[in-house]
Amino acid sequence: MLQQLFSFKGGVKPQTRKAPSVQSPIGQAPMPVRLYVPLHQSLGGAPNPLVQAGEQVLKGQVIGAADGWMSAAVHAPTSGTVLAVEQHVAAHPSGLPTLSVVIKPDGREQWIARTPLDHRSLAPERVRELLRDAGVVGLGGAVFPSHAKLTAARTVPVEHLVINGAECEPFMTCDDLLMRERAEEIVRGTAIFRDLLAARRVLIGIEDNKPEAVAAMRLAVRRLGEDHEVVAVPTRYPAGGAKQLIRVLTGKEVPASKRSTELGVQCFNVATAYTAYRALAHGEPVISRIVTLTGNVEQPRNWEVLLGTPMREVVALGKPKADTSRYLMGGPMMGFEIGDLAAPVVKATNCIIAGSPTLFPPNPPEMPCIRCGACADVCPHELQPFELYWFARARNFGKTQEYHIFDCIECGCCSYVCPSHIPLVQYFRFAKSEIWSREKEKQAADAAKARFELRNARAEREQAEKAERLAKAAAARTSEKKVAPANTETASSAVLPAAEALPVTDAEAVRKAKIAAAMERARAQRAAVLPRNTEQLTVEQKQEIAAIEARRLALLTSAAPLAGSPPETLTRPEHPTE
Repeated sequence: MLQQLFSFKGGVKPQTRKAPSVQSPIGQAPMPVRLYVPLHQSLGGAPNPLVQAGEQVLKGQVIGAADGWMSAAVHAPTSGTVLAVEQHVAAHPSGLPTLSVVIKPDGREQWIARTPLDHRSLAPERVRELLRDAGVVGLGGAVFPSHAKLTAARTVPVEHLVINGAECEPFMTCDDLLMRERAEEIVRGTAIFRDLLAARRVLIGIEDNKPEAVAAMRLAVRRLGEDHEVVAVPTRYPAGGAKQLIRVLTGKEVPASKRSTELGVQCFNVATAYTAYRALAHGEPVISRIVTLTGNVEQPRNWEVLLGTPMREVVALGKPKADTSRYLMGGPMMGFEIGDLAAPVVKATNCIIAGSPTLFPPNPPEMPCIRCGACADVCPHELQPFELYWFARARNFGKTQEYHIFDCIECGCCSYVCPSHIPLVQYFRFAKSEIWSREKEKQAADAAKARFELRNARAEREQAEKAERLAKAAAARTSEKKVAPANTETASSAVLPAAEALPVTDAEAVRKAKIAAAMERARAQRAAVLPRNTEQLTVEQKQEIAAIEARRLALLTSAAPLAGSPPETLTRPEHPTE
């Protein structure tokens, strides 16, 4: 057993309200009429759909393939027919739709072929791939792909593996019931994580207000002959936060700029360990999860619900009371209000709370901040929420970053104790979203600028290459003229050798070569045109024509040295009176 427990700064002790939902064992929610399975249920890339309307699927079949390493697959919760792959309202504060697979169950519950595996007989990398393809993610609420966390830092060995059974949010009891009823499977899943990380010590932290869960986990550890340590930690919100629980159990502070593995610690939720064991030992991907249904309902209870089940059908199992006015997904501290009960249960749905004006009275009007400092006293990350509030309200987002706004885990402790009833967390979420939005705009602008500069550089390069080709062509034509018959006209013989002698890389030479080429083209064009109606000319007319040609030749000869003259002046047509 641990000889010493540590403490973290801040935290609050709200009413737990957990007792009503632990009076009955975990129930199996009935099969819904339709399943709406979102393809994006974890952090990272959105899985690519592998099915289409009209296709028959089996229970556990992959319907969304993982998009790269930082992603996790999605599976059919039951056998049936795919009705559509379309946008459907999501279980998200925004209420925006997300791409979902709509399945009509056939009632046969026909499984895919399942192959139990022993993780000890496989390479660690292969085990991680299997967990990714089974859709195993953090079920404590963060839904981070678990296989990505099962890679230890290259330079720091994992000293402690922490299994999180604290479940500090009020109302929520899904992990409590899971530990009471399925403790051995959690312990076996913990052993898988320990072996993959080569952890030297395993610590299972459970808040001391769950004595039945503590006893069940200790009994399972003894039965399986494991050396895991089950530790009862003091009840204080947010002791279930990963960094807070690591601090309590190991005394290590995890900075915001580092991963816990860089300090030799990794943390997983008890439900994540359970699903990892089921995925490997039974070949079952993550197609359901335990959800606490509580609050203003007649029958609060924990239910095992298929992913994709509309929340409306889950809520009906608890028989909401007549004065129920709203529903929350998650706990009252970090959860959010569900705008549409058509939204489905997803991997992040750990609790649904029915609210009423009595249970959750309307928030009092917001009043000015009095700088009492109560929010700073309870902040578990030792931030200054009142300063962050002022800067977020003034839209001074640069200052919010200087005060480490991204260290905020949005636990809600500051809002809970604020005597002015300021929704501080909402201000912080607003500031974060604005910073992310502006960063995306900046990245897009930088990318557009880079594309513009590359385009200009390409255009300049192509123009230089074209000029060089023209100069080489002019030089080649000049070389041909050098070997022409002796009666070559004086103008071309005086101009072309000079152009040939110039270096093609010199800008002045290129310009002169262009002039010489234009003059040569004009001379050739004139030579090709035969005079008309010259048979009956008088002697005076012939003498006048000869004088005009002499003047033209003299003009061309005198214009040859003018390197700065544009070619157009030498190729324009003669005046019609000549």
